[in-house]
Amino acid sequence: MKRYDWLKEIRRLDPERDFLRIYRITATLEFPWDVTRGLELALYRTYAVPSIGRLLGETGEFTGRPQKRYDDTALLLDAVVEHGFDSVTGRSAIRRINQMHRSYDISNDDMRYVLCTFVVIPGRWLDAYGWRRLSDHERRAMAVYYATLGRHMGIQDIPRTYAEFEQCLDAYEAAHFGWSEGGRRVSDATLDLMASWYPRPLAPVVRGAGKALLDESLLRAFRYERPHPAARAVVQGALRARAKAVRLLPPRRTPHYARQNPEIKGYPTGYNVAELGTFPRGGCPVPHRGTATDVPE
Repeated sequence: MKRYDWLKEIRRLDPERDFLRIYRITATLEFPWDVTRGLELALYRTYAVPSIGRLLGETGEFTGRPQKRYDDTALLLDAVVEHGFDSVTGRSAIRRINQMHRSYDISNDDMRYVLCTFVVIPGRWLDAYGWRRLSDHERRAMAVYYATLGRHMGIQDIPRTYAEFEQCLDAYEAAHFGWSEGGRRVSDATLDLMASWYPRPLAPVVRGAGKALLDESLLRAFRYERPHPAARAVVQGALRARAKAVRLLPPRRTPHYARQNPEIKGYPTGYNVAELGTFPRGGCPVPHRGTATDVPE
């Protein structure tokens, strides 16, 4: 098997019909490490929208139990990728996501924005730091995959194409990015979590590297000092050097799912998808508009 054989397979498929197959190849065979980093950055960006940052800060999940929140989010999203939308496991994962979202007053606009980050930010990460750029087939399949996920989550007015997802994301960030104490707390907790994955002496380096990857809009929203240009150059250079090295490797033959990532630390003996996430007590803790619906039986 040669380095670009998976890309040839992708180009033989139909992005509208075979979107799940294409996305699985992209996320689990071609770019498992990069897609994980892209999705991490996607979720991180959402903290800079004050309505999202405040809510996440108020729940205490990101600040009080960041590893569990990270694990549960990754595993629930991963279950759909691995098993598909129509599988028992995939439906159970979506049901859990919807049950949690129904517990809070989350606007459709915020939900749609988060969905946009799942499409656009990994795509931009791969274009900047992947061992190759995404193909048009992959962009189209990603858009269809997440549009499908969004419909299962009851999100309205979902973009149809990758370009529309980009336009929606950029416009929403331009209109809504801003400071909130909750967003800053969640941001700090997330950087601390990522630093905790490495030996303690490296923690300051990891935090600094994380901030070096933030663009100006995020730095302003969280009121972080601008990283030194040399720090940016080192971090970005290291990621591009990694991409060149990965390009020389043989293609992956066995899928690597997010559940296999070393960053997932909370379930050493396994887990039940239906038991992941949070279960707020006493019913709905805040009023809600019903922006997410359960998966129909």
